Amino acid sequence: MKLEKIIELVKASGADAWEITDTREEGWEFYFIRRKLDQNRLKLVEHIRVTVYKKSADGQFLGSAGGEIAPTADEDEARRVIAGLLKNAAYVRNPAYTLNKPARDVQAAPAASVDPAAIAKDFIEAVRSVPETETEDINSWELFVSAERCRFVNSEGIDVESVYPSSTVEVIINARRDGREIELYRLYESGGCDRNALVNDISETMRFGKDKLLARNTPNLGKADVVFSTDAALEIYDWFALRMNAAFKVRGLSDWEAGKPVVEGATGDRVTLTAVRQLPNSSLNMAYDDEGAPVRETVLIEDGVAKRFLGNRQFSQYMGLEESFQPGNLTVAGGSCSAEALRAGRFLEVVEFSDFQVNPVNGDIAGEIRLAYWHDGDTVTPVSGGSVTGTMAELARTMRMSRETRQYDCRVIPAVTRLQGVTVTGAM
Repeated sequence: MKLEKIIELVKASGADAWEITDTREEGWEFYFIRRKLDQNRLKLVEHIRVTVYKKSADGQFLGSAGGEIAPTADEDEARRVIAGLLKNAAYVRNPAYTLNKPARDVQAAPAASVDPAAIAKDFIEAVRSVPETETEDINSWELFVSAERCRFVNSEGIDVESVYPSSTVEVIINARRDGREIELYRLYESGGCDRNALVNDISETMRFGKDKLLARNTPNLGKADVVFSTDAALEIYDWFALRMNAAFKVRGLSDWEAGKPVVEGATGDRVTLTAVRQLPNSSLNMAYDDEGAPVRETVLIEDGVAKRFLGNRQFSQYMGLEESFQPGNLTVAGGSCSAEALRAGRFLEVVEFSDFQVNPVNGDIAGEIRLAYWHDGDTVTPVSGGSVTGTMAELARTMRMSRETRQYDCRVIPAVTRLQGVTVTGAM
């Protein structure tokens, strides 16, 4: 069924407002065993998602419900889906709000051209160039590359389209020593291919595998400095971003206030967090968010001071925020120290966790150590086991960040982050 017909059916359904997102994905999938291609296939997928809104009789509340209508559905099936959504929407009672309207004074983004085959070629050449050894190599890997074309239409007159690349690489790396063998798994998500970053990260992972087989038990350090230099650090900076989200603020999960420091009494580096429209090779280089709001460069936190909350239309309107949007790409400015300086003295650099989390509400951190490097003066020892715990509410006061930055898909963060006074429990 064509999108125009679904729009016609929704308009005639009795919905008080509606949104439709039509996403078309065209791309390639490749499956490799070691360096040899095992199989590949072409992918053509379309998803049409419809959200309908229904007001209460007194107009004080607004309910919504969303679901998919298959592109192969006939008219009767589409009507049934829409009718079911309207019935469900009538049971939801959120304080009334309105949908986004067409933006003014926003220049339309130029039409994008995405070639999945060319992007796939870049990835394949990059992975094949990774140097292997007799004891560390790539066991298997998978590649998924697509051109995403997303059209968004709503009852307020928005009709916009974004075209962008989306890529995923999954890699399994083997490391062997003295009859023992381990596997390390990596998942890389991006838009285009950053060849140098990918090759460096896979090579780094091979080194981690080699050192994991040499690791001793993590000592019971009590309070210690902990350095984060891999993607686990994203959790730290996502804590800052989530607490500047309008939904968190409205729901009482964030007590931060615009114009006030996000961390009281900070003596370390202060965070500057910015939402940006474009990042090289990001999978979220979209001109509009998923509610049709244009994405703009916006500072959320500047030098440790909250500047502006952002979020979806519903919660942004509850806060009285105009021209708000849901940020995709985020950057954190580098700090005052070099990465080398942050790796001086006694500290534990954790590079592999079985899981690392930062509670977005209270800031508690926790993670089990799979591989770390204990720097004790002049010696560096690979260690494994044990855990790290603490709370960002305290640790953020003395946090240090490197001037150098590192990109992980849609995030740019300091390449090295050092937290002081983390509780490190040793392996039993």
